[in-house]
Amino acid sequence: MSEPLLRVLSRMRGHLLDPDVLVKAVASGRQKGQQPRWKRVELRYVDLKAGRHLQVTAYDDTQAHTSNYATAPAGQPSPARDAVDDLLDQPFGNWHVDTTTQSHQVRVTKKLEAVAHTTDRAAEIEVDRGHDRDKVRLLAEDDPVFRALGLTDAQGRMKPSRQAKYRQVEEFLRLLDASITDALDKGHLRRPTAQEPLRIVDLGCGNAYLTFAAQRFLTSVRELPVVVTGVDVKEQSREHNSAVAADLGVDAEFVVGSISGARLDRAPEVVLALHACDTATDEALARAVEWEAQLVLAAPCCHHDIAAQLRKAPTPAPYAMLTRHGILRERFADTLTDALRASLMRIAGYRVDVVQFVESQHTPRNTLLRAVRTGSPVKGGGVRKEYDELVAAWSIRPRLAQLLDAREAGTGA
Repeated sequence: MSEPLLRVLSRMRGHLLDPDVLVKAVASGRQKGQQPRWKRVELRYVDLKAGRHLQVTAYDDTQAHTSNYATAPAGQPSPARDAVDDLLDQPFGNWHVDTTTQSHQVRVTKKLEAVAHTTDRAAEIEVDRGHDRDKVRLLAEDDPVFRALGLTDAQGRMKPSRQAKYRQVEEFLRLLDASITDALDKGHLRRPTAQEPLRIVDLGCGNAYLTFAAQRFLTSVRELPVVVTGVDVKEQSREHNSAVAADLGVDAEFVVGSISGARLDRAPEVVLALHACDTATDEALARAVEWEAQLVLAAPCCHHDIAAQLRKAPTPAPYAMLTRHGILRERFADTLTDALRASLMRIAGYRVDVVQFVESQHTPRNTLLRAVRTGSPVKGGGVRKEYDELVAAWSIRPRLAQLLDAREAGTGA
């Protein structure tokens, strides 16, 4: 049952300003017709040398920004109280507030009312307010999914050799979380139900770290009904991943086949592709367009195709310095490839962002293409004209363009 929004937010404010009971709070999404300053905000209290502070971690499209605000008794100026009031004034569409005894979920409706759901905990939990603890993770290090995947040891500790993979999965989940929330709020993605769960496919899934982590996070943390499918060319991967799924007891299916040739019973609504090598990323994007997937997250790997074409074609004036040196030519090819992919997806009817995936100090493969289907191609011919002029100037032919043209013609590529 809906309630007045201000009444519910006032109730949440009491929890947010109580450092003795607040465990963690998360604000995300947006209210109809408005846009908050941040994509997502996390709040918790930490104990510093200067006393207890409210720690606010705010996420934009590319990174996290953390600030600490001092608390103060009632009646005295309080930076923490001001920070909370400022965040409650932001038009977030969802609030999740965990206290030591309860969990509160608040959703803002299209009529700008609030639907609040409160769950009592079976037992009171203890709050960790250490400032120097590890970064709060969307999936805890000791989560059963990581043990089943072989990333952690028997005590639930991440193996040193698997830290990079854990970081990759965690950052991908943050982008997936924000992207799904935004698509749901804007009506570009339907709200799943138990009868009609959200259909997600991971193309080129390999050992399915992303497949299982996405399923676990969305069902256990976000409480969204989903069914995931992993596609890989290796039968060994299917057998291994199916055994892991059975061990975890999760709703996941694995299919043997190429990205371009895999056949699914029903078209997916969310397409994931993590580090599909070279033109495999193009195949993943083309399949997403074919399926009319509402949300696509693709983190490209190597970019050999355009780089090879640049080596053979004459460089247009006055850009010879961009391709004269091998290392610069390769980096330019990376940027050009993803720019062309983004342009082609826009022409196909998607809103596209190219964002940072993992910080460059961890991996050079640190970009991600996020595409949301809007239902119609971009208006006007400006994007198409810009694309045509660019490929003509450099005498190149992107693989994604070939795949999309073949799809339009109804032939294979």
